Amino acid sequence: AVVSTQSTGDMAGKKAIVIFVPVPQIKQYQKIQTRLVRELEKKFNGKPVVFIAQRRILPKPTRKSKKQNKQKRPRSRTLTNVHESILEDLCYPAEIVGKRTRVKLDGSRVIKVHLDKSQQNNVEHKLDTFTFVYKKLTGKDVTFEFPEFML
Repeated sequence: AVVSTQSTGDMAGKKAIVIFVPVPQIKQYQKIQTRLVRELEKKFNGKPVVFIAQRRILPKPTRKSKKQNKQKRPRSRTLTNVHESILEDLCYPAEIVGKRTRVKLDGSRVIKVHLDKSQQNNVEHKLDTFTFVYKKLTGKDVTFEFPEFML
């Protein structure tokens, strides 16, 4: 069951299609994701397709919030955690192996995400789509790279 879909204007005039699925079902979708994405991209004549779980961000409880929450806000509903999870869903099947946040002199932040080298040929052509979709959903700048690890 698909919760919703969203078409994002991509740079270079291409639109990406973001499909939101319920959180409990994201694992099942990821099992068939490579085949599903291939078929959907064929159907939508080459538009990139990504699957993301539909997660909820609960506001940080404050002393003066109108409705006192009866329960503590779970970690999985925090802004930070939801943004991390979106990033992981976006990059699938590649795995995130590292992250660096670079703060420029003007205060702007760029997140550098290191992806697993084994999946490079599967996701390399989609990296600009990932960057654009993540920026659209979270407002954060992100760059992806496949680092050569030195031990």
